[in-house]
Amino acid sequence: MSKIQPVRGTHDLLPDDYRRFVHIIGTAREVARLYGYREMATPIFEFTELFARGIGETTDVVSKEMYTFQDRGGESLTLRPEYTAGICRAFISNGELGQQLPLKVFAAGPMFRYERPQKGRQRQFHQIDIEVLGAPEPGADIEVISVAADILDRLGILDRCVLKLNSLGDPESRTAYRKVLVDYYSAHIDRLSEDSRARLQRNPLRILDSKDEGDKAINANAPSFADHLNEASRDFFAAVQDGLGAAGIAFDIDPGLVRGLDYYTHTAFEFVTTHIGAQGTVLGGGRYDGLIAELGGPPTAGIGWAGGIERLMMLCNEPDPLPRPVVIAPLGAAAESKALGIGRELRRRGIAVEQDYRGNMKRRMQRANKLNARAALIIGDDELANGVVQLKDLDSGAQREVPFDALVEALKG
Repeated sequence: MSKIQPVRGTHDLLPDDYRRFVHIIGTAREVARLYGYREMATPIFEFTELFARGIGETTDVVSKEMYTFQDRGGESLTLRPEYTAGICRAFISNGELGQQLPLKVFAAGPMFRYERPQKGRQRQFHQIDIEVLGAPEPGADIEVISVAADILDRLGILDRCVLKLNSLGDPESRTAYRKVLVDYYSAHIDRLSEDSRARLQRNPLRILDSKDEGDKAINANAPSFADHLNEASRDFFAAVQDGLGAAGIAFDIDPGLVRGLDYYTHTAFEFVTTHIGAQGTVLGGGRYDGLIAELGGPPTAGIGWAGGIERLMMLCNEPDPLPRPVVIAPLGAAAESKALGIGRELRRRGIAVEQDYRGNMKRRMQRANKLNARAALIIGDDELANGVVQLKDLDSGAQREVPFDALVEALKG
């Protein structure tokens, strides 16, 4: 019989990895709280139509990567590949959220995409996510980027990342730029990759971030979006840049950074690094002022970002060590019984306790060393009779008697 393996593109979060995992979520949650963001969650699966409209049918995520299935009622459902569409759907579905604008939310959880697994890319992966709905001002762009920078800074990552920034303009600017771009690529259509030829009429902005080497050569001379921004778009982008400068956040302008769908507007950004190989984007997002209306809700501005937890785990500082436990080593049935009550009381007072269930004293002390315990509580018949334990400091080796009712004070001291 063959050994059962994990599904390709999934991975177990073993205890040491999981400490790093929750360290990232906890750090992000705390920074988001300081900025006034409230945490929420959406279902892991939604109607397929949500992601087709919310991400875009012409994107690789929708056309190639989604985990879609029919349930027993014949509905087409999809495991969520990202958070933004689900949070926007929740905003539309729950009318009370519309009374709380601007709505500032934080979320964290698993995502699913059928991709070729590689370092920093899995089929089940996890993200932290920030969204602000109902704030069309550039101040919201500055704030969400500031939240990201502060999270990366607390994780010890910011100095190894570069913030890439671009403007996608307002709808008027995008329409003008799209026409110029189609004209340019049409003159080079014979040299475009098959994917880019397919995108030319449906989603020409996506050609700008093509990874095909031939497309890259054509893109080197493509018209610049910056040259086709109207005055309102230029002013908006200038305000974002000025705000980031005032906040002390460095950035590079990257004209090739795009979001291809029509409801993305103005700011697009990514924090990228060269420290984890080809998958260099650790966090990215942008403004999507047209998305909620596209999903059937009221016209509502939006901006947000998502960061891959697995990629952040590859970069972040080691989290604080777990508190060193105290080990209880009882000898004999009566001492075992007493140790259960002592252990529970110590844990209720905030002291981590490990208790062995078998072995002589030598083996129990060996296990205490393996656990990196700070102290051992030794209880035998004599100790029970006298109402004391032997408290052994496992760093110094010093040992002393302590009454049962003085244990907490002795261990906390």
